[in-house]
Formats: sequence, C-alpha cells, structure tokens
Amino acid sequence: MKRVLSGMQPSGQLTLGNYIGALKNYVTLQHTHDCYFMVVDLHAITVPQEPAALKEQSESVTALYIAAGIDPAKATVFMQSHVRQHAELGWLFTTLTYMGELERMTQFKDKSEGKDSVGAGLFTYPSLMAADILLYNADLVPVGDDQKQHLELTRDLAQRFNQRYGDTFTIPEPYIPQVGARIMSLDDASKKMSKSSTNAGSFITLLDSPDVIRKKISRAVTDSGREVKFDPQAKPEVSNLISIYANCSDMSIAEIEALYEGQGYGPFKKELAERVVALLEPLQQRYREIRESGELYDILRQGAERATEQAEKNLRIAKERMGFLVL
Repeated sequence: MKRVLSGMQPSGQLTLGNYIGALKNYVTLQHTHDCYFMVVDLHAITVPQEPAALKEQSESVTALYIAAGIDPAKATVFMQSHVRQHAELGWLFTTLTYMGELERMTQFKDKSEGKDSVGAGLFTYPSLMAADILLYNADLVPVGDDQKQHLELTRDLAQRFNQRYGDTFTIPEPYIPQVGARIMSLDDASKKMSKSSTNAGSFITLLDSPDVIRKKISRAVTDSGREVKFDPQAKPEVSNLISIYANCSDMSIAEIEALYEGQGYGPFKKELAERVVALLEPLQQRYREIRESGELYDILRQGAERATEQAEKNLRIAKERMGFLVL
C-alpha cells in the first residue's frame, strides 16, 4: 500500500472545515493506504502557546481524530514530539534549505506581517515539515491550497538530498480531494474557515453545542437575493453554505438546489444547521467517551512506538549517507 502522512496543529479547536477538508478523508484513506496521522505540536510552538492550553488541545485533537473514525489499529496516530527523530531530521534539513526558499513562503509572510519581531521557528518550520514527511517516505500528503508551497519545498529538499548523498527519500505527491477540500469562513467566503480567526462566529468547532451551531449558521453571511444556487463566482457566500450542506448530508449540489427552489435562505439555513448538528452529535459523544476512558495515552504510546521504529530506520540511513558516525 502507498503511504500517507498528514497532521494537524493543536493550536485551537478543530473546525467543521478541518473535518470536511481533512478528517473525512483520513478516515477513508486508512482503509486503502498505510497511514500516519500525527498531532504536530512542534509546529504549534512556532508562535507562543500557553502551556496548559497546548496540553489540553493536544489531547483534544488526538481524541477528535479517533472520534471522527480514525482506527488506531488501522492507522498510526501519534504526537510529533513523542518521536524525537522529527526534530533531528528537521535540523538536518534546515541546513539543506536556502534562505531564499524560506523567504518566499507565503504563510511566513502572512503570519509575520505587521509584527515587530518574529520567532525564527516560524521562518524555518517548512524544513521541519519536510522532515515530517520524508522521515516516513510518504508517497502521498493530503494538503490544502495553503500548504502546496510547503510540499513543493519538501519535494525540492528530497531531490537535493538524493542528488548529494544518493537515492534515500521518496518524492511525495499531493493528495487533494475533489470535494470538500476547502470550506470557507461563515463571515467572509473569500477566506478559509480557520480555528485561529478572531471572530468565533466565522467558524464552527467540532465541539460546539447544538444551540451555538444553530446561532452561527443563522448569522452566516449570505449573498444578495434569496435564490439557493451554487455559483462560487456570483454567490460565494451561499455556495459555501451549500458545499457544507452537501458534505454533511451526502446530497448532491443539484439535489440541494432543487429542494430549496423558491424557498429563500431562511428554510435552507435552518435545515443546514440541523444537518450539521446531526453530523456532530455522535462525534461529540464518542469524543467524551474517549476523554473519560483514559485510553488516549495508550493510543499515543502505541502510535509513537510504531512511528519511531519507521522514523529511526530512515533517519539512520540519512545520517550514514551524510557522513555522521552512527553507533
């Protein structure tokens, strides 16, 4: 089976956009691929994190992975910091990365804009991301549009290493699902739904209560007019809501348009809220069971052992080929 690697940062609560754009695909991929799904806590600290919040969110994201349907018996689920080889190979790849390559990263430009001082980790973390992927010789990496540039750097670094030291790392390919890959903000459909947004009404978290979900969707921005029609160019706001509806109901866009023809936005948004609630309630129940059971650390311990075995083998080969004395 081809190998897949992906991860999410524990820097805030996971959103409905994370579920539709990534978690649903993780659950599907685990049945057909050799999957490694990590919680990238080392990436999270590229910006300051409050220690108690980082710990809680690391546990929460792991539990949501399992609650969403990832099976630890089928996929390797682990915490990035539990596998020390990530940091070590990350440093080796930092030495292979050129300043100009990092300066071109649009995510660094966006996150550092307007700030007087920026941590070096925010600048160099694409090298660590490359190490994350190459450490397992992943064939496929699920990425959103905002991460394509980082994957291209990963491919460049893998080729650079292979040319200098011999064929060592697999050149990864992006895995971009055609449906549901990019869910936009509820208050501005030109921006991706993000857990880091300062406006809590712009996103739905996977742990939002039914009443909160209903309120957020009722207040979601819609386009002028009242026609429920999928047209991302002319009607981006309602098109985003239709996309959410389709992913939460397994109905096609055409079926949704036909169902609400002539009804306007009110009935559409009301039923959309119920669809989201129905999707998330069982996930939330499973999440609570996992947190209360105490099984989380056993899952992470077992995942770290499997990941470490694979990571150490590939790190050792890389260090030998670079000329390090390996005991």
